[in-house]
Amino acid sequence: MHASDHDQAAGRILVVDDDRVTGRFLTQLLGDRGGFEVICTTDPAIALRRASTETWDLVLTDVEMPGMSGLELLQALRRAAPDLPVVVITGHATLDYAVSALRDHADEFLQKSMSKDLLLSTVSAVVAKGRAARLARRQAVLAIGAHPDDVEIGAAGALLVHRSMGHEVSILTLSRGARGGSQATRAAESEEAARALGATLFLDDLKDTHIGEGDPTIGAIGRVVESVRPTVIYTHSPHDVHQDHRNAHRAAMVAARGVNRVYCFQSPSATVDFRPTRFVTIDDQLEGKLQAIQAFASQAEIRRYMEPDLIESTARYWSRFGDGRYAEAFEVIREASTEGQPAGPAPGMAAASPESEADAATAAGGRAESGGAMHVTSEVSHVAR
Repeated sequence: MHASDHDQAAGRILVVDDDRVTGRFLTQLLGDRGGFEVICTTDPAIALRRASTETWDLVLTDVEMPGMSGLELLQALRRAAPDLPVVVITGHATLDYAVSALRDHADEFLQKSMSKDLLLSTVSAVVAKGRAARLARRQAVLAIGAHPDDVEIGAAGALLVHRSMGHEVSILTLSRGARGGSQATRAAESEEAARALGATLFLDDLKDTHIGEGDPTIGAIGRVVESVRPTVIYTHSPHDVHQDHRNAHRAAMVAARGVNRVYCFQSPSATVDFRPTRFVTIDDQLEGKLQAIQAFASQAEIRRYMEPDLIESTARYWSRFGDGRYAEAFEVIREASTEGQPAGPAPGMAAASPESEADAATAAGGRAESGGAMHVTSEVSHVAR
C-alpha cells in the first residue's frame, strides 16, 4: 500500500485475539460499520512482526492469549513501534489488567461487553488522534535540481540524514541533461542515484540550458510540491553563474512559497557570494553520497567537479563550521514555524556563521577552531549547513 492510499483510507486496524469468534465479530464491526481495513490474527508473535514492518493506524489486542499475553504484546509494541496506537480489550476486566495496560501506555482499555456503538466510536477516536499526531510529526523533504546530479552533489548527504530519521525524501530534476549526453542514459543514472538515496524521483523534461524562471518551470515544481507536500525544501542558490540554476531557484521560490523551511545548496558553479549559515554533518553519509554521485558514470570523465576527492575535500572544508569531520553547507531562505513544528532549523540542522567564526579567530590570535561555531539543536540529528 502506498502512503497516499493509506492516508485516504479510513484506516488499517490489526486485531489480535485467539478467540476466532471474537476476531470475526470485531473484523465485521470495524470493517462493515467503521469502514476500516481490518486484519485479524490469533498469534501475537505474528501481530508483533506485522506491526513492526507494515503501516497501521491501530492495534486492538485481547489480554489473555497463549504464548504471549496482550500486555506483553503491548510492551513489545512500545519498543518496536512506539508511536503506534494500541487499544487493549478484554472480556475479564480487572483492576490489575487496567493498571498494567495504562502503565505500559495503552491508548485505551476496553471491555468486550461494551456496546457496539461505544466500541466503534472509541476506536475511531483513537485512530483519528493517532493520525493527527502522525501528521504533526511528519517530515517530507523535496530537493529540486535543474539537471541530473545537481541535487546529489549539493545535498545528498543531508538527504541521507533525513532518510535515517525516517523522513520521506523526494528529488525533482527539471531536465534530463541533454547537453551533457544521452537523455535516456542520464535519466537511468538519475533513477539509480535516487535508489541509492532511498528517494522518490520526479524527472521532468524541460530544455537543458533554457530553463526559465516562470512557466513552465513554476508549474512543473508546483505539481510536485502539491503531490509531495514537503515540509522542507532544498534547491539551488541564487548565487550561481549557471542560468538554469538561478532560474530554478527563482521558480522554486514562487512554487514553494507555502513551504516554511527552504535551504539552498552549493553547486560547482556557485559564486563567492554563496554564504551558508546551516551545516549538516555527514560523517556517516559521505560514502552514501559518493555512491549516489558515482551513479552518473557518463559524466565522471568529463566533469572534474564530480571527482570523489573534490567532493570529499569540499565536505571536509565545510566541517569547520559543523560538529564532525565532513559537512554540507546551505544558505537559509526561511525557517518559519508550522503547526506541530517549532521555528528554527530543519531537523538535524546546526546553525553557524563563517563570518562570526572568522572574527572570533582573529580576536583569539588567529586560532580558528570549529568549536567556535554556535550549534542549534533541531529535530533531525547531525544536519548542518
